[in-house]
Amino acid sequence: MTATLLPLPPAEVRARLAGGHAVLVDIREADEFARSHVPGAHSIPLSRWDHAPLPSGTGEVIFTCRSGMRTAGACDRLAARVEGPAYVLEGGLDAWRGAGLPLSVDAKAPLEIMRQVQIAAGSLVLIGVVLGFLVAPGFFALSAFVGAGLTFAGATGFCGMARLLMLAPWNRPRPA
Repeated sequence: MTATLLPLPPAEVRARLAGGHAVLVDIREADEFARSHVPGAHSIPLSRWDHAPLPSGTGEVIFTCRSGMRTAGACDRLAARVEGPAYVLEGGLDAWRGAGLPLSVDAKAPLEIMRQVQIAAGSLVLIGVVLGFLVAPGFFALSAFVGAGLTFAGATGFCGMARLLMLAPWNRPRPA
């Protein structure tokens, strides 16, 4: 039998959380969770899912991500570790925000690492194209290099640019 996640609208999730009958598990990566999350949610990133313990003694388990796409893509894997019915916040954090429900937001937290990669890669490609047209055709190689790196990252799951960006000063933990 294939496990599944049953969708719940944001208002229903809020009611179940307020009643103490459920726990919300956010499967986004730690950097995404640090930037914004539903108050009281537990962070268990999908990348560590198979090794992280679930919150115990919580009753119903409701999963969320940013838009609902990650939970939909991993529903069998998520639901398999839950005894009884498992639920998903329909529309994810985006729907929660859209419903005007409260969020814990840390605007000082750095942008999510994948957004940083997208900004850096897009900027480098654009710079390479502009310089290739305005200065010398050799600058087109910069765009080709970034494209090759992104292709490699997609094929292998290793993103060198993300690793470099994680070392940037703004991504280092702040002193407490």
